[in-house]
Amino acid sequence: MRTFTTLDEVAGSANTDMGTTDWLVVDQERINLFADATGDHQWIHVDEQRAQEGPFGTTIAHGFLTVSLLPYFNVQSFQLETPGARLNYGLNKVRFPHPVPVGSRLRSHVSFGDVTDLPAGKQLIIKHTLEIEGVEKPACVAELVVLLLP
Repeated sequence: MRTFTTLDEVAGSANTDMGTTDWLVVDQERINLFADATGDHQWIHVDEQRAQEGPFGTTIAHGFLTVSLLPYFNVQSFQLETPGARLNYGLNKVRFPHPVPVGSRLRSHVSFGDVTDLPAGKQLIIKHTLEIEGVEKPACVAELVVLLLP
């Protein structure tokens, strides 16, 4: 795992592969806690019996739960120990090509995209492709935008 201590080190790693993370099991408890945190209790996520009759035969993770795991996967791939604040600046190109059935194992292929100079610091694009074990299509493809302040 790489550790970045300066903004110049980050900039020098633009468009670089950061590797693949460990697997994470998405269990029903995590799904239920996310539903409680967001107020999204749609049956396809939390009603295990009804979901058996639904389109996927089981409950599935919320798309926003899946994308909320990006910071978890970041810290498995690299460390940003730059001197200033690191701010979540947004997301680009988020897609959910395949649902995440309860009990699935996810991991992320992580890479740095462009690093852009801004008046406030640097903007880093972190690209994620979240893979479901045994499934060809990814669960999520997203670009996380981080603002790095000096």
